[in-house]
Amino acid sequence: MEARIQFRVDEQTKKLAQEAAESRKTTLSDECRKLTEALANEQRAKEAHEDWLNSEIDKAYKRFESGEAEFVSSKEAERIMAEMKAKIKSGR
Repeated sequence: MEARIQFRVDEQTKKLAQEAAESRKTTLSDECRKLTEALANEQRAKEAHEDWLNSEIDKAYKRFESGEAEFVSSKEAERIMAEMKAKIKSGR
C-alpha cells in the first residue's frame, strides 16, 4: 500500500530544488522518495540494532541468574580488558 506525503516549502525553495533535481536527470518527487526511503532504512537499522542489543542484555541476565556469569565492577572490567589487550599486543 502506498501513502502520499505532503509538506509545504516556499516557492523559491521548491524552484531551486526542482532545478537541482532536473540537473541530476530526475524529479523532485523521486528525490523526496529516495530521501524518505533512506530515512526509513536508517530507522530499520536502528531498530534491528536495538532488538539485537536487548537480546544480548537478556542473555546476559539469564546467564547471571543461572549462575553461569557474574557481574564485575567497571574498574575490574577495565583491568581485565587491559590485561587482555596487553596479551594480544605481546603476541601471547
